[in-house]
Amino acid sequence: MNTVPPPPLAPPRTPGRRARIIHWYRSRSLRGRLTFLSAAAVAVAIAMSALACWFIVERQLYDQVRTDLASVSAPGVVRINGTCPATPQAALDDVLAAQRSGLLPEPTNPAFRDIQYIIPNPTQVCLPTTASRAVLIQPSDLRLKPGQSVIRDGHFTTGEPATIRISWVRAMFPAHTSAPVLVMVATPTQPIEDSLQGLAILLGAVSLGGILLAAVAGRLVAHSSLKPVDRLTDAVEHIARTEEVGTTIPVRGEDEIARLSTSFNSMSTALANSRERQTRLIADAGHELRTPLTSLRTNVDLLIRSDDTGRPLPPATKTKLLGNMKAQMQELTVLIGDLLQLSRPDTPKAGPNLTVVALHEIAGRAVERAKLRGPGLVFEVSTEPWYTHGDAAGLERAVINLLDNAVKYSPPGGTIEVRLQQGVLTVRDHGPGIPPDELQYVFDRFWRSPSSRQLPGSGLGLSIVAQSVREAGGEVTLGPAEDGGPGALATVRLPGGPGPE
Repeated sequence: MNTVPPPPLAPPRTPGRRARIIHWYRSRSLRGRLTFLSAAAVAVAIAMSALACWFIVERQLYDQVRTDLASVSAPGVVRINGTCPATPQAALDDVLAAQRSGLLPEPTNPAFRDIQYIIPNPTQVCLPTTASRAVLIQPSDLRLKPGQSVIRDGHFTTGEPATIRISWVRAMFPAHTSAPVLVMVATPTQPIEDSLQGLAILLGAVSLGGILLAAVAGRLVAHSSLKPVDRLTDAVEHIARTEEVGTTIPVRGEDEIARLSTSFNSMSTALANSRERQTRLIADAGHELRTPLTSLRTNVDLLIRSDDTGRPLPPATKTKLLGNMKAQMQELTVLIGDLLQLSRPDTPKAGPNLTVVALHEIAGRAVERAKLRGPGLVFEVSTEPWYTHGDAAGLERAVINLLDNAVKYSPPGGTIEVRLQQGVLTVRDHGPGIPPDELQYVFDRFWRSPSSRQLPGSGLGLSIVAQSVREAGGEVTLGPAEDGGPGALATVRLPGGPGPE
């Protein structure tokens, strides 16, 4: 059986240069990144400035040379004696040979401008007797029309750079004839090249020094700028190590670091308050659970002891005892439900159960349930359509808790007024009311007025009302009746509108 060998595995791809640079950058610390970015930004700025300076100087120097050449006036008529060679180099060799033989004077210094003449058709090159160098000719030079003038860059026969002006002049020959010839006036630009090279070296050195200084300055700036971040990091590590929430750091200034420090302090304070509320809730819940659990344990122990000793309890006593146990179990069930309701985080205007809720329908259902709990009370109800966004079950429980509170404190045959107008729900009873010094505690968890601690309840009802209304984006208040009469007035304000939009 012939088997096909598997294809060879492709070699692993090595990361490219860009990937390596990104990996290197990301592996640096924040202080190192700031230093690198500062040095890089200054390096780019210095490099751009140096290049701009070099090009500006170069342009100005060459423009000055061209301006000087353009201002040079060409001779009116020149005299050419003898014959001239066909190339610039040959003409230069002849002049230099004559100078060495002593027939012509040798130039003491090279002229600032070198001149040579070109006789076209056929091409001949003539140099002055004091010439020390010749200019290379380009084919385009011979195509220059009479009357035209041009300035171009070129070279001497020695290879030195030069800027050349080419124009036409009239020449006189030995046979007393005249004809137009080309005159080339050249200015050497090697000094300019040397100056530009020196300028480039100087700018490079200055740029390198500026980059090094920028790196040092960036390091110092990064170290100084990140000091608040270091303090913030120390505070976070301290909290993570010791779990001491509530730790704050000093805030200086109004910059971004100060805002970050302020936000951290707010978060730390909120965590401390949350832990304090959690601790208080657990303590209060344990205290509230202790009483019904103790009563249940006592009743169960009494039933078990009566069976163990062979002396059963009378039927009426046993029935009463079982009724008490059932009432205590119901109280425990309500208390646990309230605790679960309050265990949800306080997140106003957020949550998966927020929908459009008909508040007037919720109020109507709550009133019907309240009538069952207070059969001897009179309910005066007046509601208008109002729709809001919220948790339907939570808002309904909040309204029921308000009505239960009104039923609990209403005198026999009393009246409870329920109004819903323009998103404001009010529940008014005609009970004893709330003392002014206790109004600030009515929405605290497990708080109960000293005068009502003999009544059933756990002190969580109004806390659930406040949480549910707050989650829906509204507010709730509880205070004395507006007309100064007996009773208390609960007011709930919820955003929304008269239509389900």
